[in-house]
Amino acid sequence: MPMKKILFVHNNFPAQFLHIAETLAADPGFEVAAIGTHTARRLSGVDLVQYSLRDGDVAATHPFARRFDLECRRAEEVLYAASSLSARGFVPDLVFAHPGWGEALPLRAMFPGARIVTYCEFFYRVTGQDSGFDPEFPGIGIDGDVALHLKNAATLLALVDCDAAVSPTQWQRSTFPAEFQPKIKVVHEGIDTGKAKPSPHASLRLRTGRVLTKADEVVTFAARNFEPVRGFHIFTRALPRILAANPRAQILLVGGDGAPYGALPPDGQSWRKIFFDEIAGKVDTSRIHFTGHLGRQEFLQALQISLAHVYLTYPFVLSWSLLEAMSTGCLVIASATPPVEEVVNAENGILFPFFDADQLADRVVEALAHPRRFKSLRAQARATIVKRFDLRSVCLPRVFDLLGLEHPGADLTHAAELPVDA
Repeated sequence: MPMKKILFVHNNFPAQFLHIAETLAADPGFEVAAIGTHTARRLSGVDLVQYSLRDGDVAATHPFARRFDLECRRAEEVLYAASSLSARGFVPDLVFAHPGWGEALPLRAMFPGARIVTYCEFFYRVTGQDSGFDPEFPGIGIDGDVALHLKNAATLLALVDCDAAVSPTQWQRSTFPAEFQPKIKVVHEGIDTGKAKPSPHASLRLRTGRVLTKADEVVTFAARNFEPVRGFHIFTRALPRILAANPRAQILLVGGDGAPYGALPPDGQSWRKIFFDEIAGKVDTSRIHFTGHLGRQEFLQALQISLAHVYLTYPFVLSWSLLEAMSTGCLVIASATPPVEEVVNAENGILFPFFDADQLADRVVEALAHPRRFKSLRAQARATIVKRFDLRSVCLPRVFDLLGLEHPGADLTHAAELPVDA
Protein backbone atom coordinates (compact mmCIF):
# COMPACT_ATOMS: atom_id res chain seq x y z
CA MET A 1 0.00 0.00 0.00
CA PRO A 2 1.58 3.35 -1.03
CA MET A 3 2.48 5.87 1.64
CA LYS A 4 0.01 8.66 2.16
CA LYS A 5 1.46 12.13 1.61
CA ILE A 6 0.54 14.79 4.17
CA LEU A 7 1.31 18.51 3.84
CA PHE A 8 1.10 21.05 6.66
CA VAL A 9 0.99 24.77 5.85
CA HIS A 10 1.65 27.25 8.65
CA ASN A 11 4.04 30.20 8.60
CA ASN A 12 5.26 29.31 12.08
CA PHE A 13 5.16 25.52 11.72
CA PRO A 14 4.68 23.33 13.72
CA ALA A 15 2.60 25.60 16.02
CA GLN A 16 -0.84 23.99 16.47
CA PHE A 17 0.19 21.08 14.23
CA LEU A 18 3.04 19.90 16.45
CA HIS A 19 1.51 16.73 17.92
CA ILE A 20 -0.23 15.48 14.79
CA ALA A 21 2.84 16.20 12.63
CA GLU A 22 5.17 14.36 15.02
CA THR A 23 2.81 11.38 15.16
CA LEU A 24 2.46 11.13 11.39
CA ALA A 25 6.19 11.63 10.79
CA ALA A 26 6.98 8.71 13.11
CA ASP A 27 4.62 6.39 11.21
CA PRO A 28 6.22 4.62 8.21
CA GLY A 29 2.88 4.73 6.42
CA PHE A 30 3.07 8.50 5.91
CA GLU A 31 5.33 10.90 4.06
CA VAL A 32 5.13 14.31 5.69
CA ALA A 33 6.10 17.76 4.41
CA ALA A 34 5.48 21.29 5.63
CA ILE A 35 5.61 24.83 4.27
CA GLY A 36 6.52 27.75 6.52
CA THR A 37 8.64 30.87 6.82
CA HIS A 38 12.13 31.21 8.29
CA THR A 39 10.55 31.08 11.76
CA ALA A 40 9.23 27.56 11.13
CA ARG A 41 10.93 24.80 13.12
CA ARG A 42 12.17 21.54 11.66
CA LEU A 43 10.81 18.27 13.00
CA SER A 44 12.37 14.87 12.53
CA GLY A 45 10.84 13.12 9.55
CA VAL A 46 9.20 16.27 8.13
CA ASP A 47 10.45 17.80 4.87
CA LEU A 48 10.20 21.51 5.63
CA VAL A 49 10.22 23.99 2.74
CA GLN A 50 10.78 27.53 4.00
CA TYR A 51 9.91 30.67 2.11
CA SER A 52 10.86 34.31 2.56
CA LEU A 53 8.33 37.11 2.38
CA ARG A 54 9.85 40.17 0.81
CA ASP A 55 8.80 43.58 2.05
CA GLY A 56 6.12 44.96 -0.22
CA ASP A 57 5.23 48.59 -0.83
CA VAL A 58 1.51 48.83 -0.15
CA ALA A 59 1.42 52.63 0.03
CA ALA A 60 -0.60 52.78 -3.18
CA THR A 61 -3.01 50.09 -2.00
CA HIS A 62 -6.25 51.15 -0.38
CA PRO A 63 -5.90 50.89 3.42
CA PHE A 64 -8.79 48.43 3.60
CA ALA A 65 -7.01 46.12 1.14
CA ARG A 66 -3.45 46.29 2.47
CA ARG A 67 -3.69 43.23 4.67
CA PHE A 68 -5.16 41.20 1.81
CA ASP A 69 -2.44 42.52 -0.49
CA LEU A 70 0.20 41.15 1.89
CA GLU A 71 -1.70 37.88 2.23
CA CYS A 72 -1.69 37.52 -1.56
CA ARG A 73 2.07 38.09 -1.61
CA ARG A 74 2.43 35.38 1.01
CA ALA A 75 0.15 33.10 -1.01
CA GLU A 76 2.45 33.55 -4.00
CA GLU A 77 5.43 32.39 -1.95
CA VAL A 78 3.45 29.38 -0.74
CA LEU A 79 2.58 28.60 -4.34
CA TYR A 80 6.29 28.59 -5.25
CA ALA A 81 7.08 26.35 -2.29
CA ALA A 82 4.26 23.95 -3.17
CA SER A 83 5.45 23.86 -6.79
CA SER A 84 8.91 22.91 -5.54
CA LEU A 85 7.45 20.00 -3.60
CA SER A 86 5.37 18.92 -6.57
CA ALA A 87 8.40 19.01 -8.86
CA ARG A 88 10.12 16.58 -6.47
CA GLY A 89 7.19 14.20 -6.71
CA PHE A 90 5.40 15.20 -3.52
CA VAL A 91 1.73 15.67 -4.33
CA PRO A 92 -0.23 15.52 -1.07
CA ASP A 93 -3.25 13.38 -0.42
CA LEU A 94 -4.12 15.64 2.52
CA VAL A 95 -3.33 19.28 3.29
CA PHE A 96 -3.80 20.71 6.80
CA ALA A 97 -3.49 24.51 6.72
CA HIS A 98 -3.93 27.58 8.90
CA PRO A 99 -5.62 30.22 6.71
CA GLY A 100 -5.00 33.27 8.87
CA TRP A 101 -2.13 34.75 6.83
CA GLY A 102 -3.32 33.93 3.31
CA GLU A 103 -1.26 30.76 2.98
CA ALA A 104 -4.29 28.64 2.10
CA LEU A 105 -5.29 30.78 -0.88
CA PRO A 106 -3.41 28.82 -3.60
CA LEU A 107 -3.83 25.31 -2.19
CA ARG A 108 -7.01 24.19 -4.00
CA ALA A 109 -5.69 25.37 -7.36
CA MET A 110 -2.31 23.74 -6.74
CA PHE A 111 -3.61 20.44 -5.38
CA PRO A 112 -7.13 19.92 -6.80
CA GLY A 113 -7.22 16.25 -5.80
CA ALA A 114 -6.16 16.70 -2.19
CA ARG A 115 -8.39 16.64 0.85
CA ILE A 116 -7.94 20.06 2.43
CA VAL A 117 -8.61 20.69 6.11
CA THR A 118 -8.58 24.24 7.49
CA TYR A 119 -7.69 25.20 11.06
CA CYS A 120 -10.28 27.73 12.22
CA GLU A 121 -8.71 29.61 15.10
CA PHE A 122 -10.77 32.80 15.29
CA PHE A 123 -13.22 34.90 13.28
CA TYR A 124 -12.98 38.64 13.89
CA ARG A 125 -16.11 40.60 14.75
CA VAL A 126 -16.69 44.26 15.47
CA THR A 127 -18.86 43.57 18.54
CA GLY A 128 -19.33 40.80 21.07
CA GLN A 129 -15.73 39.59 21.18
CA ASP A 130 -12.37 41.19 21.90
CA SER A 131 -13.04 44.39 19.93
CA GLY A 132 -14.70 46.97 22.17
CA PHE A 133 -14.69 44.64 25.18
CA ASP A 134 -12.51 46.82 27.40
CA PRO A 135 -13.92 50.32 28.06
CA GLU A 136 -10.50 51.51 29.17
CA PHE A 137 -9.33 51.45 25.57
CA PRO A 138 -11.30 53.45 22.98
CA GLY A 139 -12.92 51.92 19.93
CA ILE A 140 -11.18 51.82 16.60
CA GLY A 141 -13.77 53.88 14.69
CA ILE A 142 -15.76 53.00 11.59
CA ASP A 143 -12.65 52.68 9.42
CA GLY A 144 -11.11 50.39 12.00
CA ASP A 145 -14.28 48.31 12.18
CA VAL A 146 -14.25 47.82 8.41
CA ALA A 147 -10.56 46.89 8.44
CA LEU A 148 -11.18 44.40 11.27
CA HIS A 149 -14.03 42.78 9.33
CA LEU A 150 -11.81 42.48 6.26
CA LYS A 151 -9.24 40.50 8.26
CA ASN A 152 -11.57 37.54 7.71
CA ALA A 153 -11.27 37.53 3.92
CA ALA A 154 -8.57 34.88 3.54
CA THR A 155 -10.19 32.67 6.17
CA LEU A 156 -13.57 32.84 4.43
CA LEU A 157 -12.02 31.87 1.09
CA ALA A 158 -10.26 28.96 2.79
CA LEU A 159 -13.53 27.80 4.33
CA VAL A 160 -15.15 27.77 0.89
CA ASP A 161 -12.25 25.77 -0.59
CA CYS A 162 -11.73 23.22 2.17
CA ASP A 163 -13.32 19.80 2.58
CA ALA A 164 -13.43 20.03 6.37
CA ALA A 165 -12.39 22.40 9.14
CA VAL A 166 -11.40 22.17 12.78
CA SER A 167 -11.59 24.59 15.71
CA PRO A 168 -9.98 23.96 19.11
CA THR A 169 -12.93 24.96 21.31
CA GLN A 170 -16.68 25.29 21.02
CA TRP A 171 -16.50 29.01 21.74
CA GLN A 172 -13.90 29.64 19.02
CA ARG A 173 -16.08 27.70 16.58
CA SER A 174 -19.03 29.86 17.59
CA THR A 175 -17.23 33.01 16.39
CA PHE A 176 -17.55 31.84 12.78
CA PRO A 177 -20.61 32.57 10.60
CA ALA A 178 -23.49 30.19 11.30
CA GLU A 179 -23.59 28.98 7.71
CA PHE A 180 -20.03 27.63 8.01
CA GLN A 181 -20.26 26.11 11.48
CA PRO A 182 -21.60 22.72 10.28
CA LYS A 183 -18.34 22.34 8.35
CA ILE A 184 -16.23 22.99 11.46
CA LYS A 185 -15.60 20.21 13.98
CA VAL A 186 -14.27 20.90 17.48
CA VAL A 187 -10.99 19.10 18.18
CA HIS A 188 -8.34 20.59 20.45
CA GLU A 189 -4.65 20.06 19.68
CA GLY A 190 -4.33 18.23 22.97
CA ILE A 191 -2.40 18.49 26.23
CA ASP A 192 0.31 15.95 27.05
CA THR A 193 -0.96 15.18 30.52
CA GLY A 194 1.85 12.68 31.02
CA LYS A 195 4.29 15.60 31.03
CA ALA A 196 2.05 18.40 32.31
CA LYS A 197 1.35 16.75 35.66
CA PRO A 198 1.65 17.56 39.36
CA SER A 199 5.07 17.22 40.98
CA PRO A 200 5.35 17.85 44.72
CA HIS A 201 9.15 18.06 44.49
CA ALA A 202 9.37 20.50 41.58
CA SER A 203 11.61 23.56 41.69
CA LEU A 204 12.52 26.41 39.36
CA ARG A 205 15.86 28.20 39.19
CA LEU A 206 15.55 31.88 38.32
CA ARG A 207 18.12 33.83 36.30
CA THR A 208 19.34 35.34 39.55
CA GLY A 209 20.24 31.86 40.77
CA ARG A 210 17.46 31.74 43.34
CA VAL A 211 15.53 28.46 43.45
CA LEU A 212 11.79 28.56 44.10
CA THR A 213 9.64 25.65 45.34
CA LYS A 214 6.07 25.15 46.53
CA ALA A 215 7.13 26.46 49.93
CA ASP A 216 7.63 29.94 48.45
CA GLU A 217 3.94 30.80 47.95
CA VAL A 218 4.34 31.28 44.21
CA VAL A 219 1.69 33.02 42.12
CA THR A 220 2.06 32.52 38.36
CA PHE A 221 0.83 34.57 35.41
CA ALA A 222 1.66 33.61 31.82
CA ALA A 223 0.96 35.22 28.46
CA ARG A 224 2.70 35.18 25.11
CA ASN A 225 3.11 38.92 25.57
CA PHE A 226 2.04 41.19 28.43
CA GLU A 227 -0.95 43.15 27.15
CA PRO A 228 -4.55 44.11 27.92
CA VAL A 229 -6.05 41.29 25.79
CA ARG A 230 -4.65 38.85 28.36
CA GLY A 231 -5.62 41.03 31.32
CA PHE A 232 -2.10 42.09 32.24
CA HIS A 233 -3.35 45.49 33.43
CA ILE A 234 -5.90 43.90 35.77
CA PHE A 235 -3.36 41.49 37.25
CA THR A 236 -0.82 44.28 37.73
CA ARG A 237 -3.34 46.39 39.64
CA ALA A 238 -4.07 43.46 41.96
CA LEU A 239 -0.40 43.04 42.92
CA PRO A 240 -0.13 45.70 45.66
CA ARG A 241 -2.90 44.04 47.71
CA ILE A 242 -1.59 40.52 47.04
CA LEU A 243 1.96 41.33 48.11
CA ALA A 244 0.91 43.40 51.12
CA ALA A 245 -1.30 40.60 52.47
CA ASN A 246 1.26 37.85 51.81
CA PRO A 247 4.78 38.92 52.88
CA ARG A 248 6.28 35.66 51.59
CA ALA A 249 4.52 35.57 48.21
CA GLN A 250 6.61 35.41 45.04
CA ILE A 251 5.13 36.52 41.71
CA LEU A 252 6.29 34.76 38.52
CA LEU A 253 5.37 36.48 35.25
CA VAL A 254 6.13 34.38 32.19
CA GLY A 255 6.04 36.08 28.78
CA GLY A 256 7.50 38.92 26.78
CA ASP A 257 7.01 42.37 25.28
CA GLY A 258 6.62 41.42 21.62
CA ALA A 259 3.87 42.35 19.19
CA PRO A 260 0.57 42.11 21.08
CA TYR A 261 -2.64 40.51 19.83
CA GLY A 262 -4.44 43.74 20.59
CA ALA A 263 -3.56 47.41 20.26
CA LEU A 264 0.03 48.58 20.23
CA PRO A 265 1.10 50.58 23.29
CA PRO A 266 1.48 54.32 22.71
CA ASP A 267 4.72 56.11 21.90
CA GLY A 268 6.79 52.98 21.36
CA GLN A 269 6.53 51.95 25.01
CA SER A 270 5.68 48.50 26.30
CA TRP A 271 2.44 47.63 28.08
CA ARG A 272 4.57 46.16 30.87
CA LYS A 273 6.23 49.52 31.57
CA ILE A 274 2.98 51.45 31.29
CA PHE A 275 1.11 49.32 33.81
CA PHE A 276 4.01 48.80 36.20
CA ASP A 277 4.55 52.54 36.30
CA GLU A 278 1.05 52.70 37.83
CA ILE A 279 2.13 50.66 40.86
CA ALA A 280 5.64 52.05 41.23
CA GLY A 281 6.48 52.45 44.89
CA LYS A 282 3.49 50.35 45.97
CA VAL A 283 5.09 46.89 45.68
CA ASP A 284 8.22 45.07 46.75
CA THR A 285 9.77 44.54 43.32
CA SER A 286 12.27 42.01 44.72
CA ARG A 287 9.36 39.57 44.93
CA ILE A 288 8.23 40.11 41.33
CA HIS A 289 10.11 38.01 38.77
CA PHE A 290 9.83 38.48 35.01
CA THR A 291 11.17 35.24 33.54
CA GLY A 292 10.84 36.03 29.84
CA HIS A 293 9.75 33.17 27.62
CA LEU A 294 10.59 29.83 29.21
CA GLY A 295 11.41 26.50 27.59
CA ARG A 296 8.77 23.81 27.84
CA GLN A 297 10.25 22.02 30.85
CA GLU A 298 10.94 25.23 32.77
CA PHE A 299 7.41 26.44 32.12
CA LEU A 300 5.94 23.22 33.48
CA GLN A 301 8.19 23.54 36.54
CA ALA A 302 6.84 27.06 37.11
CA LEU A 303 3.30 25.69 37.05
CA GLN A 304 4.19 22.76 39.29
CA ILE A 305 5.41 25.08 42.08
CA SER A 306 2.47 27.48 41.72
CA LEU A 307 -0.04 27.84 44.56
CA ALA A 308 -2.27 30.03 42.38
CA HIS A 309 -2.22 30.49 38.62
CA VAL A 310 -3.94 33.64 37.36
CA TYR A 311 -5.38 33.68 33.84
CA LEU A 312 -7.37 36.44 32.18
CA THR A 313 -8.45 36.95 28.62
CA TYR A 314 -10.82 39.10 26.60
CA PRO A 315 -13.33 37.03 24.56
CA PHE A 316 -10.50 35.77 22.35
CA VAL A 317 -8.50 32.62 21.59
CA LEU A 318 -8.06 30.39 24.64
CA SER A 319 -4.41 29.95 25.68
CA TRP A 320 -2.75 26.54 25.96
CA SER A 321 -1.19 27.81 29.21
CA LEU A 322 -4.55 27.70 31.00
CA LEU A 323 -5.08 24.04 30.10
CA GLU A 324 -1.49 23.15 30.99
CA ALA A 325 -1.87 24.88 34.35
CA MET A 326 -4.98 22.82 35.07
CA SER A 327 -3.21 19.65 33.94
CA THR A 328 -0.39 20.26 36.42
CA GLY A 329 -2.91 20.61 39.25
CA CYS A 330 -2.76 24.38 39.66
CA LEU A 331 -5.46 26.27 41.48
CA VAL A 332 -6.67 28.36 38.57
CA ILE A 333 -8.08 31.84 39.29
CA ALA A 334 -9.48 33.02 35.98
CA SER A 335 -11.63 35.69 34.38
CA ALA A 336 -15.29 34.83 33.84
CA THR A 337 -15.19 35.37 30.08
CA PRO A 338 -16.81 32.99 27.53
CA PRO A 339 -13.69 31.16 26.28
CA VAL A 340 -12.62 30.48 29.88
CA GLU A 341 -16.06 29.42 31.10
CA GLU A 342 -16.08 26.61 28.54
CA VAL A 343 -13.38 24.91 30.62
CA VAL A 344 -13.32 26.45 34.12
CA ASN A 345 -16.26 26.22 36.51
CA ALA A 346 -16.97 26.24 40.24
CA GLU A 347 -15.85 22.61 40.57
CA ASN A 348 -12.37 22.96 39.06
CA GLY A 349 -11.32 26.57 39.57
CA ILE A 350 -12.24 30.06 40.70
CA LEU A 351 -13.83 32.61 38.37
CA PHE A 352 -14.01 36.38 38.92
CA PRO A 353 -15.25 39.34 36.84
CA PHE A 354 -12.54 40.35 34.35
CA PHE A 355 -12.32 43.99 35.44
CA ASP A 356 -12.45 43.43 39.20
CA ALA A 357 -8.82 43.67 40.34
CA ASP A 358 -9.88 43.80 44.00
CA GLN A 359 -11.80 40.54 43.76
CA LEU A 360 -8.86 38.95 41.94
CA ALA A 361 -6.55 40.05 44.76
CA ASP A 362 -8.94 38.67 47.39
CA ARG A 363 -9.09 35.27 45.67
CA VAL A 364 -5.30 35.04 45.40
CA VAL A 365 -4.79 36.10 49.02
CA GLU A 366 -7.25 33.43 50.15
CA ALA A 367 -5.54 30.79 47.99
CA LEU A 368 -2.15 31.54 49.52
CA ALA A 369 -3.47 31.67 53.06
CA HIS A 370 -5.42 28.39 52.89
CA PRO A 371 -3.90 26.16 50.18
CA ARG A 372 -5.38 22.90 51.52
CA ARG A 373 -8.88 24.35 51.25
CA PHE A 374 -8.63 24.16 47.44
CA LYS A 375 -7.22 20.64 47.06
CA SER A 376 -10.41 19.31 45.47
CA LEU A 377 -10.50 22.14 42.91
CA ARG A 378 -6.95 21.34 41.87
CA ALA A 379 -7.72 17.64 41.56
CA GLN A 380 -10.80 18.38 39.47
CA ALA A 381 -8.82 20.79 37.28
CA ARG A 382 -6.48 17.98 36.29
CA ALA A 383 -9.37 15.52 35.91
CA THR A 384 -11.05 17.93 33.49
CA ILE A 385 -8.00 18.08 31.25
CA VAL A 386 -7.39 14.33 31.35
CA LYS A 387 -11.01 13.64 30.40
CA ARG A 388 -11.50 16.29 27.72
CA PHE A 389 -8.11 17.35 26.41
CA ASP A 390 -5.64 14.49 26.87
CA LEU A 391 -3.39 14.30 23.84
CA ARG A 392 -3.19 10.56 23.25
CA SER A 393 -6.45 9.19 24.58
CA VAL A 394 -8.77 11.97 23.36
CA CYS A 395 -7.41 14.55 20.93
CA LEU A 396 -5.12 12.59 18.60
CA PRO A 397 -7.75 9.92 17.86
CA ARG A 398 -10.29 12.66 17.13
CA VAL A 399 -8.02 14.60 14.80
CA PHE A 400 -7.06 11.42 12.94
CA ASP A 401 -10.76 10.72 12.44
CA LEU A 402 -11.33 14.26 11.19
CA LEU A 403 -8.46 13.95 8.75
CA GLY A 404 -9.79 10.62 7.52
CA LEU A 405 -6.63 8.76 8.53
CA GLU A 406 -6.09 5.49 10.32
CA HIS A 407 -4.63 6.07 13.75
CA PRO A 408 -3.01 3.91 16.40
CA GLY A 409 -5.21 2.62 19.20
CA ALA A 410 -5.99 5.13 21.90
CA ASP A 411 -3.43 5.16 24.69
CA LEU A 412 -5.59 5.09 27.82
CA THR A 413 -2.88 4.11 30.29
CA HIS A 414 -0.41 6.98 30.51
CA ALA A 415 -3.03 9.53 31.59
CA ALA A 416 -4.11 7.65 34.69
CA GLU A 417 -5.19 10.05 37.42
CA LEU A 418 -2.27 11.35 39.43
CA PRO A 419 -2.74 12.71 42.95
CA VAL A 420 -2.47 16.45 43.46
CA ASP A 421 -0.19 17.34 46.33
CA ALA A 422 -1.70 19.90 48.68
